[in-house]
Amino acid sequence: MFDFDVVAGETVREVLSGKRAEVLGIVSRAYRSHEAGETVNPDSYFLRFPEKPDSRIIALPAYLGADVRLAGIKWIASFPRNTQAGMPRASAVLLLNDYETGYPVACLEAATISAARTAASAAVAATTLRPGGFAGTRIAVVGGGVIARNICDYLQAAGCAPDAYVVHDLHEESGQALAGHLRATQERPASFTADLGTALEAETVVFATTALEPYVTAPFKPGQLVLNISLRDLAPEVVLGAQNILDDIDHCLKANTSPHLAEQLTGSRDFVTGTLAGVLNGQVAVAEDRPVIFSPFGLGVLDLAVGAFVLEQARAAGSTLAVPNFFGETRRW
Repeated sequence: MFDFDVVAGETVREVLSGKRAEVLGIVSRAYRSHEAGETVNPDSYFLRFPEKPDSRIIALPAYLGADVRLAGIKWIASFPRNTQAGMPRASAVLLLNDYETGYPVACLEAATISAARTAASAAVAATTLRPGGFAGTRIAVVGGGVIARNICDYLQAAGCAPDAYVVHDLHEESGQALAGHLRATQERPASFTADLGTALEAETVVFATTALEPYVTAPFKPGQLVLNISLRDLAPEVVLGAQNILDDIDHCLKANTSPHLAEQLTGSRDFVTGTLAGVLNGQVAVAEDRPVIFSPFGLGVLDLAVGAFVLEQARAAGSTLAVPNFFGETRRW
C-alpha cells in the first residue's frame, strides 16, 4: 500500500518505443472513456512569468476511471528558449495517486509520456478523419522538433503511409534533421522546404510549432486534413472555413487557441463539428466538401492512461526505482 516508485526517462522511453501500437489503443480508449463520463478532467492551470511571457509551467490534474482507476497530475514546463541552446522545449513529471487511498504511488518522467500521448492523439485523428488512407498523398509537417518527430513515428505505427513527407521549419537545421529521420525510419521520400506555402498545399498538414499567435491566413481546401497540434498557428477565419473536430470542446475553447479566437470573433460555437470521440463512436460525421481541422487542447486523462501503462510495464520488467520509506508516517498512532 505504501510502495512508491520512480520511473526514469530512459525506462519510459524504452517502454514506449516498443509499444506504439498499444499506446494508440490506450489513447483511443481514453478518449471514449472521457466521452462516456468516466473521467474527471478539470481545467489546466498555467503558471506564467512576467519576464518570460513565452514560457509557462502547466498543471494538468485528472482522474481516469474504467479499468485504470488512478488520479494524478502532470506538471509540464514549456520554455521555448531552451531550443536555442539545443535543449528540448518541454520537461515534465507525472504523479500517480491510488484512487482508494489517495496516496501517491509513482513519479514518472513525463516529457516522453506527454510527447507520446500527443503524437498518438494526432495519429488516431489522422486515421479516423482520413479513413480512405494516405496512398497518393503527401503529409507536410510544420515544425521540426521533438513533438513533430514523435507524431511522424506514431503516424507510421498507425499505418499512415503517404507517398512523401514535406517538412518546414524556420530553423532549417531542425527541419532537415526531421526530414532525414523520416527517410531513415520510414524509407520514403522526405524533403525540407523553406517555403511555408509549399507545405500548406499538402493533403495533410501537421502543425507542431511553438507559435504564440496565428500566422496562417489562407484557407485550406476541401479534402485537406489539418492536425492543429500546436493550436495557435491558424487565424480564426481559417478555422471558420473548415469542419472542426476537438478533443474536448470546453477545454479547447480557452487560452487564445485558434478555435478560441474563432469563438471570440463570432460569439458562437456553431463552427465546432464535434469531438474526436464522437467520430470514433460514429455519432459525428465529417463531409468531404470542406477541409477538416483537428485541434486537441491535450487532456490530462491521456497522460494518466499512458503513464499507468508505462508504470505497469516497468514494474513487470523490474525497471522501476523503488523509494523505501518514502512516506514519513504510515499509521495514525
